[in-house]
Amino acid sequence: MRNGDPEPGDKPDAIIPLVRHTLAGRYEDLSPGAVLATKTFILDSFGVIISGSLAPGVPQTLGAFRGWGGREESTVLVSGERLPAPSAAMMNSFMLHNQEFDCVHDLAVLHPFTTALPVALAVAEVKGGVTGREFLTALAFGVDVSCSIGISSRSPMSFFRPGTAGAFGAVAAGGKISGMDEKTLANAMGIVYSQICGTLQPHHEGAMVISMQTGFNARAAATALTLAEEGIIGASGVLEGRYGYFRLFEGEYQVDDALDNLGRVWQVERVGHKPFPCGRLTQGVVEAALTMRKNHGFTAEDVEECQAIVSPLVQRLVGRPLDHDAPSAQYAKLSIPFVVASALIKDTVFITDFWEEALVNPAVHDLARRIHVVRDPAIQDENAMVPLSLLIRLKNGFEHELTLDQMMGHPDKPLSRDQHLTKFKNCWEVGAGHLPAANQQRLIDLVDELEDVASVEEIIRLLVP
Repeated sequence: MRNGDPEPGDKPDAIIPLVRHTLAGRYEDLSPGAVLATKTFILDSFGVIISGSLAPGVPQTLGAFRGWGGREESTVLVSGERLPAPSAAMMNSFMLHNQEFDCVHDLAVLHPFTTALPVALAVAEVKGGVTGREFLTALAFGVDVSCSIGISSRSPMSFFRPGTAGAFGAVAAGGKISGMDEKTLANAMGIVYSQICGTLQPHHEGAMVISMQTGFNARAAATALTLAEEGIIGASGVLEGRYGYFRLFEGEYQVDDALDNLGRVWQVERVGHKPFPCGRLTQGVVEAALTMRKNHGFTAEDVEECQAIVSPLVQRLVGRPLDHDAPSAQYAKLSIPFVVASALIKDTVFITDFWEEALVNPAVHDLARRIHVVRDPAIQDENAMVPLSLLIRLKNGFEHELTLDQMMGHPDKPLSRDQHLTKFKNCWEVGAGHLPAANQQRLIDLVDELEDVASVEEIIRLLVP
């Protein structure tokens, strides 16, 4: 860890090697795995945006932006509205995150596509003529930036890292598409740093605004890019200055390893799917519950009590009991008792399990009150998600226990191609009924062949009426 403000002769702030890495990078530099992962999670993200168009707050937020007006330069997916680039970026990011279904980098503890993809789309439309290869490359490098920042933290998370660190990745992706030089992109990083926001308080409360915090930072990134192009000067000690990001937003950090791995380890290859539309930290327990249900043949009615034994991070953020008769969707998605009860009763978890009627299902509430979450004292890493164990005691006295060292969807335990496409198609079916049915397969094909697509606008046209 470097301490204090840079002195003459010291290394530049860590944001500079990240900027240089972004601008120097070419499609040809990416590994085959990085190319495949980037295309995989572009498609996954489009599907999640489609399902996210149904979430509460979307019509109201879109109405506010429409009322404010402005230049019609970038597209809100699914609805087809045209808004100023920062507003379109925020709306698409909000829809990508509001179902808790967006892909995740577990080690960095952030959703890198949720800021980078909407900003890259907005900037590409403003510029025009951006090829699929350019778009793919910019996203891969944007993910490298945000995740390199995220994995460098050594402290428990208190600010909302998917938004705060995600903003830097969004600026990187958008700046690369715009063709910025080093000075301008570094200024954009400084400008976005003055705007980044988001804490875990709405996460703790289950407030709707938690879903918007990535969107606020996507909007900030798009704004920063425009201001930098106009010559506005941002701070330079962005990450390691006396009041830089690492000190104020993270605490302890070690960034040199991440910088040394730039161009050798592609962070996009460490991004994983979310199989279920709920907090990532709930998903290992859901997987364990569904696995035991399948292996041992019991039903939800057979269950007397469950105990999840989890890491400090999981217990702190999603170990919350279900103590609301009518919880918000955001609260329920981040509650292991609610999500596991829903999974045991319905044998899966999908976005409809967090709609208004499902949130007050008495059977779910009854079982959730018998699901308890405790901290595993053997796990000292404050940022660890696994291992985890689930103990289920049945009414007949039998007990079943399962320990998982990794969660489904992680790159070490990935979804198959069929599972990936099934998730995308399920999202399409629930939220894209107003779009031509043939667009679904055409979109899959275009993303598969993204490096050969002449213009990103070909893809956008498939995602609007």
